[in-house]
Amino acid sequence: MERALPLLRPEHRHKFDAGRGYLELLPDNLPAITPVQSLMQSGVVSRIYERWWRPALARMVKGLCGPGMTDEHRIARLLLGLSPGDGVLDVACGPGNFSRQFARTVGDMGLVVGIDASRPMIERAVEEAAEAGIHQLAFVHGNAAALPFQEGAFDAVCCFAALHLFEEPFAALDEMKTVLTPGGRIALFTTCRTRSTPLRTVEAALVRGSGMRLFEQREVVEALEQRGFEDIRQRIAGFTQFVGGRLRR
Repeated sequence: MERALPLLRPEHRHKFDAGRGYLELLPDNLPAITPVQSLMQSGVVSRIYERWWRPALARMVKGLCGPGMTDEHRIARLLLGLSPGDGVLDVACGPGNFSRQFARTVGDMGLVVGIDASRPMIERAVEEAAEAGIHQLAFVHGNAAALPFQEGAFDAVCCFAALHLFEEPFAALDEMKTVLTPGGRIALFTTCRTRSTPLRTVEAALVRGSGMRLFEQREVVEALEQRGFEDIRQRIAGFTQFVGGRLRR
């Protein structure tokens, strides 16, 4: 965590408590806006998220032929173009399942910071990183939609399976852009509407039940273009999409 402190804005640096093992920026969890956000703040879900919850939910929305979790990790690394020594921010990191993979890729000279608004998720992430013996990894209990980091602090930003849960997703994209260096890379995994009328009926049911936002097929791509990203790539799988780009220098 000491290596991550210089990346924070000065007003946040004194808040690290070594006893917790993470930076505490939220005295309480943020109020849950959707039913899914409420579940993410559950201690029960934090324990089953990585092995059971996330793979099962992802399979349901990506379709039987969509990429599995191993493929998701590979797609994220490719979109981010990670190299040893890179600094990476994992937004809405959950229990750190992607954060740990990124940390292995960037190596001892790199650094990965995960931020999440759920304290049980962050506590679980700290435990898992310690058990894995990964030291180039730090966690922040904070608001992913109001990032506490300095401008240009990271070479890459990942936000998988969360953008559609933010109350203001494009404001969150603005935050992610701000903390990227010129030429920095972004990787997103989020929802995507289909063009099929029958399937749109299913989509409507998903929205009513979960509170998730469903993005139109070009909506996220165009949002990145408007924010100065280039070399944008998109892969659609079922009701989901993977999108990546590079911030123009």
